[in-house]
Amino acid sequence: MRRSLLFPLLAMFALAGCDGGDGALKVAFIDMPEDLFAPGVRLSAGAQHLRAATGAGLVALDAQGEVVPALADRWIVTDDGRSFIFRLRDRPWPDGRPLTAESARAALQQALRALRGTSLGEDLTPIAEVRAMAGRVVEIRLSSPVPTLLQLLAQPELALAHGEGGSGPMLLTRRGDVALLRMKPPAERGLPEEEDWQTWVRPVEVIAATAAEAVEMFDGDAVDVVLGGRIGALPLADTGPLSRGTVRLDPALGLFGLQVRRPQGLLADRDGREAVAMAIDRQALIAPFNIGGWSPTTRVVAPGLPGDPGTIAERWSNESADDLRDEAARRVAAWRAERGGEPAHLTLALDRSPGTDLLFTELARQLARVGIELERVPESTVSDLVLVDRVARYAAPRWFLTQFHCSLNRGLCDEDVDFLVDRAVAESDPARRSALFIEAEAELTLSNVFIPFGSPLRWSLVRSNVDGFAANPWGFHPLPDMALIPR
Repeated sequence: MRRSLLFPLLAMFALAGCDGGDGALKVAFIDMPEDLFAPGVRLSAGAQHLRAATGAGLVALDAQGEVVPALADRWIVTDDGRSFIFRLRDRPWPDGRPLTAESARAALQQALRALRGTSLGEDLTPIAEVRAMAGRVVEIRLSSPVPTLLQLLAQPELALAHGEGGSGPMLLTRRGDVALLRMKPPAERGLPEEEDWQTWVRPVEVIAATAAEAVEMFDGDAVDVVLGGRIGALPLADTGPLSRGTVRLDPALGLFGLQVRRPQGLLADRDGREAVAMAIDRQALIAPFNIGGWSPTTRVVAPGLPGDPGTIAERWSNESADDLRDEAARRVAAWRAERGGEPAHLTLALDRSPGTDLLFTELARQLARVGIELERVPESTVSDLVLVDRVARYAAPRWFLTQFHCSLNRGLCDEDVDFLVDRAVAESDPARRSALFIEAEAELTLSNVFIPFGSPLRWSLVRSNVDGFAANPWGFHPLPDMALIPR
C-alpha cells in the first residue's frame, strides 16, 4: 500500500523536474500540501522554509542558525539597547521600485500588524516606533531593551512585501503540489554581478509528504533531503548507520511536555497537577526511541541559556524515582478517597503516529503505576492535557514563559506569571530583568500549568553529498544555502 501511495509523488517530482532540469536538489518536507503553501503568518514548518526562501526581512538566518544580512546589509545597536539602526542594500523591490527607507518602514509595520494576537507578535510588543531616516536607513525604537530583536526580525513571518513578487533570494513556481525554487540573479539579491553565477547554484524542488512517504522516497533515492522530522516520525528513520544517508538530529531548544487545558478533577489544584509531574520518568519516556544526547528536564525554561545564573534548579533532584512515585500515588489515593473512590481519569489530546504511539504507551504505563488512568483522544477533542512540542524562536527565558501567556488562550495559565513577565520586558536594568524572569519561572513551575519532559526532538535525513545543511538549535534549514554549489 505504501508503494502505491508513493507513485503519485514520484510522478509529480518527475513533472516538476522537466522544468527544474537535471541536478535539482529534491527535498521532501513532512507536511501537508495545503499547509506547505499556506498564506498568512500562522505557518507550518514547511511553509516557514518556503517563506524564508522567497521572502526576506531586514535580516535572515543562515544554515548554522546565525543572524545574517538580508534586505539590510549592516546595522548598529545603541549602547542602551533601545535603538537598532539598519542600512538597506542598494537594490530594488521585486516590482522594480526602489527599496527606500520609507517603503521598508511601511512593509515592516504591515508585517507587525499581521502578527498581532500570536506569540511572535507578543514578543515584538516592545517595538515603539519604526522610523524612516535619510537615504536607505531605518531605525527601530524600543520601549525597553530586546537583546534578541535581531533573532526575532530574522523569522520567516517578518519577510517584507512591497507590491508583486517575493523579496527573498529565490523565485517559486508551483507545479501541482511541488514547489520549484530557482535562485535569483545576484543583482536582484543585492550582490555584485557575476557572469557565471548560474554555474554555482541549482534549483530546489520541494514536495510535502507523509513521514512514511518521505522516508521511502529517501531510501529509494527519489529525494536528497527529508526535512520536518519530529518525534512522531522518528521510528520510521533508521537511527543507526545508514548506507545512503544520515539521520541528523538538531540540538533543538524549546518546549516538550504536557500543558493542562482543563483544571478539573485531579488537575483542579496545584498538588494534583504536581502528582502527575512527579509520576513521570522522563528518561524512560524517550528510551524506546534509541537515541543519544537527549536531555530531560523538569524546568519550564531550558537550562543553560545565555546568562542563566542557575538559580532555578531541577525539581526533586535529591529524591529517587521510587520516592516520587510513592508520593504521587499517595496524593492520587487521597484524592480518590475524598470522592468515594472516583477514578483519577485524564484525557490527552494526541495525534496518531508511530512515535506518539510509543510515547503514549510509556506515559500511560507510568501514570497507571500511581493510580491515574490516561485516555488518548483526537487532537480536535477538548481534553484535560495536550502535548506541547514546539521549537524556540530565540534563546531567552521570555520565549518559554510567553508560550503560556493568558492572551494566547492555549490552556491553563497564570496571570501572576504574565504580570511578572510583562514587568521584566519593561525593565531596563539587566539584573532586575533577570530576577523578574527567574521569579516568573519559579511561579509557573509551582503552578504546574506545564509538565516538562525535556527538549523537543527534530531530525532530518540528509545525504552525505549535500552541502549547506547544518544542525542548529532552531531546527530551521534554509533552502537557499542548500541550493549553493561549493566552489
